[in-house]
Amino acid sequence: MDNAALAEFLRARRAVLRPEDVGLDEAAGDARRRVAGLRREELAMLAGVSADYYVRLEQGRGHRPSDSVLESLARALRLDGELTEHLYALARPTPGGTRAREREPVADTVQELLDAWTTTPATVTSRRLTVIGSNALACELADCYAPGTNLLRALFLDPGTHQTHVDWHTAASDAVANFRARIGTERDDPELAALIGELSLNSQDFRELWARHDVRTTTAGAKSFRHPEVGVISLLFHAMALEHGQVLTVLHARPGSSDEQSLALLATMTATRQQRR
Repeated sequence: MDNAALAEFLRARRAVLRPEDVGLDEAAGDARRRVAGLRREELAMLAGVSADYYVRLEQGRGHRPSDSVLESLARALRLDGELTEHLYALARPTPGGTRAREREPVADTVQELLDAWTTTPATVTSRRLTVIGSNALACELADCYAPGTNLLRALFLDPGTHQTHVDWHTAASDAVANFRARIGTERDDPELAALIGELSLNSQDFRELWARHDVRTTTAGAKSFRHPEVGVISLLFHAMALEHGQVLTVLHARPGSSDEQSLALLATMTATRQQRR
């Protein structure tokens, strides 16, 4: 068990819970609340464990918690299915570590598929959220989809992404939660540690989102982009897992919508520019 990682996770998830979220009177007690979220004693009470035992867990001094304790903690912390799986992974690490090496670049056959989709933006990202494959339309839609770009660096360190992404805050929050889901409990990769350190050092937004310990795999949803020539385009996306931790993301417009017309115009512009090269 990685005591430090489990302790950090418990502290972070306790901090995002408010007393009213769990049916406690916020005004209860004889002093103003001095900590974010629930107190340790309150969380211990909700989980049905002793306060001393829970304090030891949050300090990284506890023994491996039983399945029943983990279940109680997940219920008390109001964890969803994916966060609960992450809790168990921290408490029950895979022998020998969970590191899975990335394969870069994208396979030739996958890149051929991307290039064949001339009217559909599509990308392939690695576990670290680096774009390792994309087609011309995706690159035209947003600069951050160019191969070699790390989406986290682009979102948090490139001011231009605030203009490109209509709802930047949602995009950033989803990216961090998805990043945690992708890397799982892995922490022994020097490049991964360097990426997290760089983002933490240079972006307060990243530090705040990272500290929440949100874990969320987003396989479908909607994104809106602001393009300098065709304006705002709202697209649906679907993400599909490939081998070696890679994920294929395909974007499309609703049939018959004005966004479909805008995307078709962008595809025509992209094809014209490629022909001129």
